[in-house]
Amino acid sequence: MNKALPTHNLSIYVANRPGALVRIAQAFSRRGFNIESLVVSPGATGDFSRMTITAKGDEAGLEQIIMQCSKLVDVLACREHSDEEVVARELGLVKVAVDAAQRGEVLQIADHFRAKTVDLTETSIVLEVTGGSEKLDAMVELLRKFKIVELVRTGKVIMARGEGET
Repeated sequence: MNKALPTHNLSIYVANRPGALVRIAQAFSRRGFNIESLVVSPGATGDFSRMTITAKGDEAGLEQIIMQCSKLVDVLACREHSDEEVVARELGLVKVAVDAAQRGEVLQIADHFRAKTVDLTETSIVLEVTGGSEKLDAMVELLRKFKIVELVRTGKVIMARGEGET
């Protein structure tokens, strides 16, 4: 029986130096982890960046990745976060081909998910939606009955709840 691998959320605080991302990605690759989403953004100061990596794999391999990443010169901190201890958000842009008859139904779906219309033409609509990954997945699934022309997602960004550090 093939068991589904768990999804892990890692926050990695790194110095802004060339090659840091490659070295971190190699740690995942060596352990057979597939990175499902990767977001890198500047930290509170320009000298450091925060990486949020979502990946699937076994617990033992994850522990090895955290240890290997923590040993890298550019890494200041590497930590896994459970879904319960973080605020997690993702942004998605969905371009849907619609005609005048379909536009109303697409706008109702968008309204339900609190998505914004960011572009509207005679033949298409671009929706912007933010929230948890499950919310984006659900909206995209409902829009599949129309023609999705393009779909772009940022990947998950996370921040520890309360006073805890990410």
